Amino acid sequence: MARRKLILDTEILRLILSRLLADGDKSVSFASVSTICGLAPPTLVQRYGSRDAMVKLAVIAGWDHLDAVTLTASDDAFVSAKGAQALLKDVAASVDIPALMAVSWRDKELNARALAWRTCVESALCDRLGGGTKGREAGGLMFAAWQGRLMWDAAGGKTFRLGEALRRLADQRAI
Repeated sequence: MARRKLILDTEILRLILSRLLADGDKSVSFASVSTICGLAPPTLVQRYGSRDAMVKLAVIAGWDHLDAVTLTASDDAFVSAKGAQALLKDVAASVDIPALMAVSWRDKELNARALAWRTCVESALCDRLGGGTKGREAGGLMFAAWQGRLMWDAAGGKTFRLGEALRRLADQRAI
């Protein structure tokens, strides 16, 4: 009879992802994960096989979480410019998106997840900004501005106001 797991993989992966996003790739080892979850390093090796496999599973769990949050935010957001802004605000509150993207670029599968998520968000923005070619263009611009703002906010550059840019975009579309 197999032993019952005292701590679930979902919890371990959440802890790993949190450490990874806060302190970077080099901060995650079997020893460091052992310290934060309470399992012995050999137990972690037994569960995940390798450090890289463990890290990849944590990042996949991060994308799964972000996908679920994005879907919920999209379902809850009104079809309007304010709805688009609310959608982005809800999604941004869920995880450090620039950090998640940064740890995903080196792996083809994770990179594909990032690109699929971007497509999903841009499509949701397009739907809220009137659809069609103009909606797609506005959604793409809004996504790029939002991602840039998230990146620079982390570096201390909190001068860009997405709401103001969105109003300007909406004004230009009305012309």
